[in-house]
Amino acid sequence: MKAIILENPGEPKNLKLTEIEKPQIKEGEVLVEVKSISINPIDVKTRSGKGAFQKLKDENPLILGWDISGIVVETNSSKFKMNDEVFGMINFPGHGKAYAQFATASENHIFFKPKNINFEEAAATSLAALTALQAIEKAELKEGQNVLIHAASGGVGHFAVQIAKYLGASVTGTSSAKNKEFVLSLRADQHIDYKNYDWENSEEKFDFILDTIGGENIDHSVKVLKKGGTIISIPSGLNEKVEEKAASVDAKGFTMMVQSNGNDMQKLAELLEKGFLKPHIYKTYHFNEMSDAHEELEKGRTVGKIVVNF
Repeated sequence: MKAIILENPGEPKNLKLTEIEKPQIKEGEVLVEVKSISINPIDVKTRSGKGAFQKLKDENPLILGWDISGIVVETNSSKFKMNDEVFGMINFPGHGKAYAQFATASENHIFFKPKNINFEEAAATSLAALTALQAIEKAELKEGQNVLIHAASGGVGHFAVQIAKYLGASVTGTSSAKNKEFVLSLRADQHIDYKNYDWENSEEKFDFILDTIGGENIDHSVKVLKKGGTIISIPSGLNEKVEEKAASVDAKGFTMMVQSNGNDMQKLAELLEKGFLKPHIYKTYHFNEMSDAHEELEKGRTVGKIVVNF
């Protein structure tokens, strides 16, 4: 089968297209013929030698990626049968091996693809959407609360806006000015241009803040966090002090890493099916163009998601 392996960490050109043996499934697993793959910042970080690289560096071959959609072609599962269309984030934060023509998936990491979305949309609604969902659930978001979503035009952010609105929150999203209309199209109630906002003197206060940027963005955020409120910061390596900084304003701060979870994929599938959640696909690439897709994601201008198709 075709696969893209990482022989050495570094530039996108280090992603090598090759032929390897098709993987064997174990009990409770299925083999998926991959139709679409979604790529995420963790893919880029790991490829460059950061992210999950230290954990995965001894894998041979090392195959990046976690987000897939496709068709079950072999099954050792009581939940999924041949020809089922499925999607999910597989084996995160372990070795997902998604950059391949066929991928093994635990029956507990995937769910049935809704019939009203295509494979591209399904793959896009995996790691980023799961991150948004799991963060919002961790914060115990309630109807009527005031929510701030940073980088609301990005992968995680654009899903978080939609999920928070579905739950009945009042949502403010940050982005650059050029992406204001996109953020408002997600049904955000308000938009903040992060380049031109006076955090120090803001009168707006939030019950929950989702920080997808880290660093000094946490300092800005705690200035607008309500006493007793919650901030969840996602970017590892840039968020270690979020608990301490939140405590300084009598609020709660957490870090979080998304986990593969088939039950949560079912929740996302239901939101997709009912039309409450819709991924925005910024650009698509062919499997042979994976290095180009990585280069595009590294520019940091992606609105929504980048998807790679077979």
